[in-house]
Amino acid sequence: MNNLLLLVARILLSVMFIMAGFQKFGDLAGTAGYISSVGLPAGSLLAPLSGALEVLAGLAVLVGFQTRIAAWLLAAFCVVTALFFHFAPADMMQMLMFTKNMAIAGGFLALSVAGAGAWSVDGRRRG
Repeated sequence: MNNLLLLVARILLSVMFIMAGFQKFGDLAGTAGYISSVGLPAGSLLAPLSGALEVLAGLAVLVGFQTRIAAWLLAAFCVVTALFFHFAPADMMQMLMFTKNMAIAGGFLALSVAGAGAWSVDGRRRG
């Protein structure tokens, strides 16, 4: 049962990042503009890097490859994006997005501790 739940957790946690990463590549200029709009430098560099992180780490979590590392990377990504893009105490919707990002980071941290389970690339490699 644990392996099934870990598989479901990996699917639920990874799909949104894979989709969001591909979306960034579909509109790099828009993503770069949004990044720059919050005062971060080098939006045109950060846009493809963030897209690549989301797609590659998301796929790694999905298939269970280097899951602990990928989960840590995506947990950090969630915290950083929450702080830079959603921390606005006067805006209830942004604070909801902030807390959602932090909750997702918690899910990734739990996955980093539990590992990917037997139904994963990591599990197969362990034998």
